[in-house]
Amino acid sequence: MGKDFSMESIEWREFAKVELRAGTIVKVEAFPEARKPAFKIWADFGELRIKKSSAQVTELYQRDGLLGCQIIGVLNFPSKQIGTFMSEFLVTGFVLEQGEVVLAQRERRVPNGCKLV
Repeated sequence: MGKDFSMESIEWREFAKVELRAGTIVKVEAFPEARKPAFKIWADFGELRIKKSSAQVTELYQRDGLLGCQIIGVLNFPSKQIGTFMSEFLVTGFVLEQGEVVLAQRERRVPNGCKLV
């Protein structure tokens, strides 16, 4: 038998509250203080400004390769203290079986700050 993929249903109005926005990574730094390997990243979300986050993507991505990548972030979670760093948005991605994270990205470049619907 396969895995049980049952999940809780949500209403459209609940999904519409999630601010999934496109942003371009403009700065990446090592984050050696993090408990799990991670980068500190800064992403430009257009009129919503540059925001920072911690991203556990070190297994599949190099710092230089992330610069200029357009990602999808959740911008309306509360800020979260991660070690010495205050994360302002959630980087979205897909977790593979071994724990590696593949960044969620869009098919074409869109304006920074554009909302995913």
